[in-house]
Amino acid sequence: MPEPIRIENQPLIIAFIVDLFFSVKVEEAARRLNFRVEWVERISQIAAEDSLAPNRQLAEHLVGPGAALIDLLTLKLPALLIFDLSNREIPWREWVALIKSVPATRRIPLICFGSHVDTEAFKDARDRGANAVLARSQFTASLPELIQKYARIPDVEAWNETCRQPLSELATRGLEEFNRGEYFEAHETLEAAWNEDQSLGRDLYRAILQVAVAYLQIERKNYPGALKMFLRMRQWLEPLPDECRGVDISRLKQDAQAVYERLMASGAEGIDSIDVSLFQPVYYTPGGVNR
Repeated sequence: MPEPIRIENQPLIIAFIVDLFFSVKVEEAARRLNFRVEWVERISQIAAEDSLAPNRQLAEHLVGPGAALIDLLTLKLPALLIFDLSNREIPWREWVALIKSVPATRRIPLICFGSHVDTEAFKDARDRGANAVLARSQFTASLPELIQKYARIPDVEAWNETCRQPLSELATRGLEEFNRGEYFEAHETLEAAWNEDQSLGRDLYRAILQVAVAYLQIERKNYPGALKMFLRMRQWLEPLPDECRGVDISRLKQDAQAVYERLMASGAEGIDSIDVSLFQPVYYTPGGVNR
């Protein structure tokens, strides 16, 4: 019998709030619901955490603080984002639109609050894709309910159930293709497996096929395409347990991260120097059932 999945870390809320009154309210509600909160009060915090050079391109149009923000969010995978529309220290219009337009982050729930008289800000937040926009009084009065309604957290029981299931024949074939370095074919086969499986376990196949596409893009010397895939895969790969359907997810995460770090170190100009021997196989148990 496989060990059940355990979610050891508290779900994360990232709050773009500078007003102490609202910070305290969010902290209190989050603590009661067993969430943790990290704060981004001003744009300089993102720049300070940016491991990229200030003007280095992360993927396609993403540069500077926008690139750093997307990199931060895909690394931390928050369950919920909260924006104070009155916070003039951050470019919330640009950031909300960016978060909701980039495939790597657009699934992260995002709620905004502000002054009820600032109808223009409310309209702008909605137009840019916010999941909810509320007046300050409604926000503070309904905080626990808002967190419970919008926060995106793993369904542990559902994952326990789906990870006990065997790999499908299509998925097994896709892993075999992956391990032969046939990344295009692996993508096609795993996508078929994903379409065939209507359970939560389909996310396992989506995660692996995106690793395959990232490796394929490196082989094709497509630096922006490879970086885009590494950012996009995190939302599917990181929430997976260490082992699922016999696949060693922990090892896959480590291997993919090593390739990502090498890609970042190389830059677009050095992508030719990346040794494809870094592309490790997917380790899995024949039959596809957890040990």
